[in-house]
Amino acid sequence: MARGTTSLVRGPGASLWPWLAWAVIILIADQFTKTLILGFYRLGDATTITSFFNIVRAHNTGAAFSFLADAGGWQRWLFTGIGVAATVFIVWQLRAHPGQKLFCFALSSILGGAVGNVVDRLMHGYVVDFLQFHYAGWYFPAFNIADAAITVGAICLILDELLRVRNAR
Repeated sequence: MARGTTSLVRGPGASLWPWLAWAVIILIADQFTKTLILGFYRLGDATTITSFFNIVRAHNTGAAFSFLADAGGWQRWLFTGIGVAATVFIVWQLRAHPGQKLFCFALSSILGGAVGNVVDRLMHGYVVDFLQFHYAGWYFPAFNIADAAITVGAICLILDELLRVRNAR
């Protein structure tokens, strides 16, 4: 992934460490909330918070939206391997571009989320999900802090690329 050196979101003398610290903060928040859910809820238990939001304990052996959840177990190692590979790639990118603030914020958010879900897969064999939104009988699949961080990171990556292309003109 080639990154241009002319970016409005580049800072001088940038360091890798703040980005790794952000990823660790996400990882800690993710694992702390999952530990609370595992400690206080049984699988399938739910608490209604508002008319559109529940806290629910769900286990996801698949990927996003339970993709391959019923694949028989091999997917645990596939998704763990993808998470580990993504971690290596992201750290490499963070080292190469520590001054590109939006880009690194995006990558470190994805990093924290990816590691959080890899920890779940290694410890439990599934990812613990607990945030559930719904409306008029339609339920969005439950997710967690790691998933939210990955989503925010992906959105920020798209925004960073759009800004980079616009600034290159």
